[in-house]
This record gives sequence, structure tokens and C-alpha cells, in this order.
Amino acid sequence: MFHVSASTLRRVLWLDAAAGLGMGLSHLVLTDWLSGLTGLPVAWLQVAVVVVFGAVALSSWLASRAETPMAGVRVLAVANFAWVAASLWVAFGAGLALTPLGLGWVLLQAAFVFVLAELEWAGSGRSARLAAA
Repeated sequence: MFHVSASTLRRVLWLDAAAGLGMGLSHLVLTDWLSGLTGLPVAWLQVAVVVVFGAVALSSWLASRAETPMAGVRVLAVANFAWVAASLWVAFGAGLALTPLGLGWVLLQAAFVFVLAELEWAGSGRSARLAAA
């Protein structure tokens, strides 16, 4: 496991919120265009907006606390790991006719979210151990 300081964890949480906000807004505003470009169904992009905005709200709230609630960070990390698993299912198991760009996008964002989840999990575990010591 690697070291994630409290200040780095806060930056990761803000990055998670900012990236989610950008992705959610793009899915919201460019739904039809993105669907044609990626092969992802419009309804799936719309559902993704709701899920992502929920994660944005949680990540922003966690990052803005004077003392970051580590249980909340763990919930966010688990949700991000679940997003990665769902993305892999979308890419390889859902039977969608994704375009090459769509497949690349799904895998790229899954990799990014995986890194965020790993950093959040590591940061929450370290902080929880320090608090127990």
C-alpha cells in the first residue's frame, strides 16, 4: 500500500468532484451527440448523469469538511470501485454496439476512476489507522 496524506486525500476528493462534474455536465448537455459518437444508449448516459452527480455531491461534501469523515471516503471509494466494475460490464458484457471511440472512452474513464478509488481507499485506511493509534 502507498502513502496518501490528508492534504493529498483532500485534493483527490476535489479532483473526483471536478472530474465528475465535467463528465456529468457533458453527458447532460451533449447526450444525443455522445450517444451517436460512442454507441452508448441515451438512457444510459442520462442514468450516468444522476449517479455521477450523486458522487460529485458526496465527494465535494467530504472534501469540504474541516475533518474528512473517513467512513464517507470509504463509501465513495467502494462506489467508485463499483463504477469501474459496471464500466467493464458495459465495455465487455452488456452486448452494446460501442464504437471504437466509445469502448476507448468507457475504458479510459474506468481507469481514471480506478486510480481515484485506490487513492481514496488508501487515504481513508491510513487516516483511520492513525486515529486508532
